[in-house]
Amino acid sequence: RVLAEELGPGWRGRVAAFAPSPFAAASLGQVHGATLPDGTALAVKIQYPGVARSIRSDVQNLLALLRLTKALPRGLFADNALRVLQQELEWECDYRREAECARTFRRLLRDDPFFVVPRVVPELSAGRVLTMELGMGIPLDRCRELRQELRDELGAQLLRLCLRELLEFRFMQTDPNWANYLYDAGKHRVTLLDFGASRSFPREFTDHYIEVVRAAADGDREKVLQKSRDLKFLTGFESKAQESAHAAAALALGEAFASPDPFDFGARSCGSRFQPLLPPLLRGRLAPPPDPAYSLHRKLAGTFLACVRLRARIRCRQLLEDAYARYRERAGAEREHPEPNGDDREHPE
Repeated sequence: RVLAEELGPGWRGRVAAFAPSPFAAASLGQVHGATLPDGTALAVKIQYPGVARSIRSDVQNLLALLRLTKALPRGLFADNALRVLQQELEWECDYRREAECARTFRRLLRDDPFFVVPRVVPELSAGRVLTMELGMGIPLDRCRELRQELRDELGAQLLRLCLRELLEFRFMQTDPNWANYLYDAGKHRVTLLDFGASRSFPREFTDHYIEVVRAAADGDREKVLQKSRDLKFLTGFESKAQESAHAAAALALGEAFASPDPFDFGARSCGSRFQPLLPPLLRGRLAPPPDPAYSLHRKLAGTFLACVRLRARIRCRQLLEDAYARYRERAGAEREHPEPNGDDREHPE
């Protein structure tokens, strides 16, 4: 029914074959196999009926329940977190937007030696249907028993992509689900899937954020605090205890980037150092994080967790230095030759 409503009653004539039973589940729907008349294999994502209509009321009901039960500490700023979550869920319901995001990533990564994005099939896509060429490979959770060198490279490539998205593209697919990465051992590449949670980042945000990361990697506590104020993570009126907790959390997360030697994600975990800092962080927080930080931190945490599960050993410092040098070079060029329409890039929102 959804296919007929979205694509028209003649949709079946556009494919040579269509599998009535799904072969995979999506976050808001299910995925069916199909074949074009020329033999191209397809993945057709179909949204469950009524999903989009229910999201707003569900999020509002959840927020009301949390307020009533006081289940979350004040410093978590649940209103802001759920507002951002609602926006992202509404984006994920809009398959036209996701198709545009997929096309954007396909363009941005067209020369990448390791990552590929399947082609969107526009004649079989609409608001609740998204059809793309079928990606081949195994999800990352099945790569944990590969030999160490391959796991190291997979982890390094994931981290490299994350830095490119943040600093080069300022446009990121923020859902780190393992099923969104398919490793093709035969071609030694990873196919990227699911672009519904993609978002852009303002240059002002990335300018300050990369300096926080660099300061954390250098162990520079005072610069971490100053750049966090510039970024609006801190107001400047926090207690000494809150500043100490914030700086300690940043330095814990920057540990992977601190040394030029390979960081062994299988032997150490930032999470074990970060978890005890959560209570003082939440108790003393005076302002919510900037909106882009919610989705960015989900992606960063997911990427780090993938490296942990892969037990990867990665020269993270070198990846950061390379990304930082390219970022500063591009920022200087953009200041000398600004775009006519300002900083806004041609990314979907």
